[in-house]
Amino acid sequence: MLQVAGFLEHSTVNGEGLRSVLFVSGCTHHCPKCHNVSMQNPGYGKSCSVLEIYHRILKNKPIIDGVTFSGGEPFEQHLELIELAQLLKAEDLTIWCYSGYTYEKLKQDPSKKHLLNLIDVLVDGPFIYSLADDNLKYRGSSNQHIYALKDGDIVDCLDFS
Repeated sequence: MLQVAGFLEHSTVNGEGLRSVLFVSGCTHHCPKCHNVSMQNPGYGKSCSVLEIYHRILKNKPIIDGVTFSGGEPFEQHLELIELAQLLKAEDLTIWCYSGYTYEKLKQDPSKKHLLNLIDVLVDGPFIYSLADDNLKYRGSSNQHIYALKDGDIVDCLDFS
């Protein structure tokens, strides 16, 4: 079961193109001035099956380009998101993921590496308020990177300025 903090049927600000966005609950980063403080609580929101979320996303498939995992911290529910990501990849949907972990930290953790292998674009790094910049597209602070991935390896560092 996934602990879901929220769901957007359609968004253009949580990744490139028109995307459905899944916000998961639970985050241990506790970034100062986080804009999703309520989502840090692992019990926040509603418990949903992976298939329930998958079918909800499929209803949007004719018009969406992909799905974005956000939160909270998606990698704190990596086992459930691996299952969902495998189903979405079979539907030819791209997956963006926002994480407070750095790419390097995720790559070193065998338990999280499998989800990393299924992600097309990773926005990594904690939100740092002193580096916040409203002019940045798809990220909140300048320390964060946007990586295009293939099988968990970086193929490009994307710049949307």
